Amino acid sequence: MSEALPPQKATPAVAFCFLANQLLARETWARQRLEAFQGQGIEVRFPLLAPIRLVIAAGGRLEEGDAEPVAFASLGGITGSSALADELRMLAKHLRPDVEEELSRFVGDVAAQRVVGTARSFMRWQVDALTRLGEGVAAYAADERRVLVRRGELADLARQLDELHKAIARLEGRMAPLV
Repeated sequence: MSEALPPQKATPAVAFCFLANQLLARETWARQRLEAFQGQGIEVRFPLLAPIRLVIAAGGRLEEGDAEPVAFASLGGITGSSALADELRMLAKHLRPDVEEELSRFVGDVAAQRVVGTARSFMRWQVDALTRLGEGVAAYAADERRVLVRRGELADLARQLDELHKAIARLEGRMAPLV
């Protein structure tokens, strides 16, 4: 943490820029690639937060800004048809922050390990809870409300229909000489 935050309000945009610039500070190749897009805007969208508008500043750094965005970043990925959007997709693919390492600079190694471990456990719990909720809703829709049909039931119905089709064909074959 070699540089101090500029004297501005602590907003989500300032926090995001601080963290992103910390990552970029170690990756000169990434800053050099971003520098070509100086002055262009990016909009970052996080769930439950207002969109954050950023601008590429000198040296390939990110700053809060009001430039019209040509690229949009969210948890779902990066969208936009500009060269900046393509560059951001490439950077997102190749830049991987070591959260534990970054956090250890502030709170120490052991605390960072525990915080990151707890965060990972929490995320696994969230994914597990959402998975179970989805399974419960699907089971309710299939079993209780009969809105959905299970694959096994559908396969059984398809087999029964096939047998019925064959039986009708056999019956038509026997009836053909009689008509």
